[in-house]
Amino acid sequence: MDGVRTYVAIWSTYLNTALMYFSLVLLEPPRGLRHYLRTHFLDKTFQGLYQANGFDLALLIPYFIVLILLALYGMHRYRLVYLYYKHRKNKITDPPSRFAELPKVTIQLPIFNEQYVIDRLVDNVCKMDYPREKLEIQVLDDSTDETVDVASAVVERYAAMGHNISYHHRTNREGFKAGALDAGLKHTDSEFIAIFDADFTPLPDWIQRVIHHFADPEIGMVQTRWTHLNRNYSFLTEVEAILLDGHFVLEHGGRSRAGVFFNFNGTAGMWRRKAIDDAGGWEHDTLTEDTDLSYRSQLKGWKFRYLQDVECPAELPIEMTAFKTQQARWAKGLIQCAKKDLPKVLRSGVSRREKIEAWYHLTANISYPLMIVLSTLLLPAMMIRFYQGWFQMLYIDLPLFLASTFSISSFYLVSQKELFPRTWLRTFLYLPPLMGLGIGLTITNSAAVIEALIGKQSAFARTPKYRVVTRQDRTVAAKKYRKRLGFVPYIELLIGGYFALTIWYAMVNENYFTVPFLFLFVFGYWYTGLMSLLQGRFDALVQARAEEHSVKPFPVGV
Repeated sequence: MDGVRTYVAIWSTYLNTALMYFSLVLLEPPRGLRHYLRTHFLDKTFQGLYQANGFDLALLIPYFIVLILLALYGMHRYRLVYLYYKHRKNKITDPPSRFAELPKVTIQLPIFNEQYVIDRLVDNVCKMDYPREKLEIQVLDDSTDETVDVASAVVERYAAMGHNISYHHRTNREGFKAGALDAGLKHTDSEFIAIFDADFTPLPDWIQRVIHHFADPEIGMVQTRWTHLNRNYSFLTEVEAILLDGHFVLEHGGRSRAGVFFNFNGTAGMWRRKAIDDAGGWEHDTLTEDTDLSYRSQLKGWKFRYLQDVECPAELPIEMTAFKTQQARWAKGLIQCAKKDLPKVLRSGVSRREKIEAWYHLTANISYPLMIVLSTLLLPAMMIRFYQGWFQMLYIDLPLFLASTFSISSFYLVSQKELFPRTWLRTFLYLPPLMGLGIGLTITNSAAVIEALIGKQSAFARTPKYRVVTRQDRTVAAKKYRKRLGFVPYIELLIGGYFALTIWYAMVNENYFTVPFLFLFVFGYWYTGLMSLLQGRFDALVQARAEEHSVKPFPVGV
């Protein structure tokens, strides 16, 4: 019900705002539609009188440079859609050949403080349809809390049932996840390595649907598509699901079908051990060790496959702070990979289109600092452009805004149409808040990108998993994993107020065309800021639910 109330409140705000615009533009005398058209498009009294000075150009030149750069990245989304459909015949479903005898597979489960989900993960992995004598399971635990007891007990229980499962605990966390995976490789001789994060629940037939693609000796990695256990938990998880669907359908789908580089997502995939070793193994100098290894491996000539129809369910972050932390880690990690791997790609002998696609892929998050610059310049640029005439703003600024923003809408609409052909139209209802949420991530992601650019290292910030799928599962038992974002939410609220002022200025000057776009900025910054501040404030209402978990770790086998 909370998600429904949020959803209704947001659209009520949109509707009220639209009605206000309608009344101001069309109904308020004497400033009706006729007056608006005459004063903005037909009155030439002051035409040619305004001349831009040096100060104006100092603002407008970076303003347009930023708009053009954002438009280029926006247009690239259209290209991914184009590649997806142009190469539809290259979609991979069944493997071209199969192993006569199944090879040995090791499943690695890297965890860190995952006491609420580790038993579910191990239970699902042990149910996989694969010969036990050829399946090894490694629980790679870097935990510093009660998870150590829970995980070791789970492993002991399933080992007693006859599963080849082992528990490996590190106390130094050197290299974080990459270090744990590398340490696990030293204890296995399997030719193939599958990896699942703690919040995943792989289906029993997952290995059988993946392993035979490696019968082709050129295949180094196979990635499968994430699906979402708690997609309908809240308004936030609905939007998160759409964002991830766009990545897995159109980014992975378009790139893999076109035969250009794409990346392993850190989980729900399988590697050929030799492809890892040839690339130099796991390295932990970036926060996205999966993307780093992917590029190094593909530069060595290994081919990757993406199986869109093979699903692996996982749990989405249910809290705004967790979501922002996850997105910031990915943003920083990709820029780190751009600094490390992009020069190698550009110097390599791969085709020009592969180099261009790698550039767009690894540098896409530079758009977040550009959004900060755009946010700063928008109001003064609007004031300057007012004296140049609104019509110029329409035929110069508007196409750039559309290229950088509407491409996002079409991108996610197409992905939902591909996955849900009968219900995809409901995605239209989520597009404005989806775009607003993307804007609201600007502060945290920009900080992460800048840290990557200047070479500042940081610890691997995990995404908390609470074993929450439905509203009935809601709990505050994991509040010790919750991370506050300090003063960042207050900055977001302040910037949202700045854009509210920009809306007021646009209304006063009858620039109604820009108001819906500006409203997305207000919504995005205020929504992410308020959700970050209010997350968990009402935990006392469900404290009784938490108390059953506060005395001991999460019960094994539940």
